This record gives sequence, C-alpha cells and structure tokens, in this order.
Amino acid sequence: MSLTKKRKVANTKVDKNKVYSLKEASTLVKEINCTKFDSSVDLHIRLGVDPKKADQQVRGTVSLPHGTGKTKRVLVLCTPDKEADAKNAGADFVGLDEFIAKIEGGWTDIDVIVATPSVMPKIGKLGKVLGPRNLMPNPKTGTVTNDVAAAVNEVKGGKIAFKVDKTGIVHASIGRVSFAPDKIAENSTELINAILKLKPATAKGTYLKGVSMASTMSPGITLDTKSLSN
Repeated sequence: MSLTKKRKVANTKVDKNKVYSLKEASTLVKEINCTKFDSSVDLHIRLGVDPKKADQQVRGTVSLPHGTGKTKRVLVLCTPDKEADAKNAGADFVGLDEFIAKIEGGWTDIDVIVATPSVMPKIGKLGKVLGPRNLMPNPKTGTVTNDVAAAVNEVKGGKIAFKVDKTGIVHASIGRVSFAPDKIAENSTELINAILKLKPATAKGTYLKGVSMASTMSPGITLDTKSLSN
C-alpha cells in the first residue's frame, strides 16, 4: 500500500528510536495528523499480564476530564418507570422489547447500552451480538444500574470503558487532534493512572510494558513508560 505525501512527511517527524515524554507526544500528535477531519487520538497500552488468566483481566472505566470529543449514542434498556429519567438525562434511545428485537435483527447503531438489573435476564440472549462489539451492559463498567440518569450523564460527560484484549493491549480513544496538547496529556494521564491502579496482584515483572500514542492514520509515537509509571 503506497503512502500519501502527508503520511510520508509525518513519518519523517517521528523518531522511531526515541521515547517521548507525554507532553512532547501530545504536541507532536497534532503536528503529524494526516487527515482533513478531526481525527481521534488513541493510546495503545501494552501490559505485562496474561489475559488468558481470569485474575489478570484488566478492565474498568474512567471519566476523562475533557471528554473524548465524540458524542456517544446511548441506549437505555429499562422498565417504563425508568424511561422518563433516561430521556431527561439525554439518552438517545429508551425502551426495552422493541430494541431487543432490533438488536436481534442486527441493529447496533449505538456506542453504549445502559440497563437496569431487572431487565438483564431479557438481555442475556443478546450476548452473541453485543459481546464482540463490547456493548454488553456490565455492572463493573457501571452500565447495569438502577440510577440510569447518572449512568447516562457519566457516559455523555466523557466516561469510557477499557479492557485488555487477548494480546495484552488496552486500546482507547482519549480525545481529538483539535484538543489542546495539555488536554490530550491530562486525558492520557487519567486513563494511564486508572490502569496502573488495576494492576493484578498475580502479574509478575514489568506491568506497563509499552505505550504508544497515535491519531487516525498517523504513525505511532512511543512514550516513556518510566515517567508514566511514576
């Protein structure tokens, strides 16, 4: 695959043999953006864990101080008595049986699903559709709750969920290239600190093994893990 002129220029600005401070990377990621649209800024964090072991599954949520720059579409699956709370909080879709039927038919045009505990037995059958897309409501991520208004407000306000994949890497969007460098850095710090706090007791050796920052279609910038760990 041939590289565009912008990508070639971007590649020359990133020293592959250098590890960058978070401050340097947050500035550089804006300079090497190759797209005409407001690209996502992502962190790719390689952890020293074995995801095959249940006690080394790293997953959680974090509220980014400056949000993600993306308006998330939220579906709330609940009983009628909770519908008004969800709508008032800004949920994009609210209901139950009609949306379960839509999802069974292949509809997944949403970013987050919030559900009340009482309706989870009905939602369980959707696991094959929602699971691979990380859309299944889960108490650990705060998306199974009776306080649907608070959950919607958190998601709309910049709360994200993260989970280590089968290769031991956490991938997460922490902003947009239109963000000021300090906002990119602060969001990154919030995510990294949340992951550091979740270090499994059984994980041996180096926990934070590698961190890379990149915007959509741009080269990755390797961050200094020692400074991040401290």
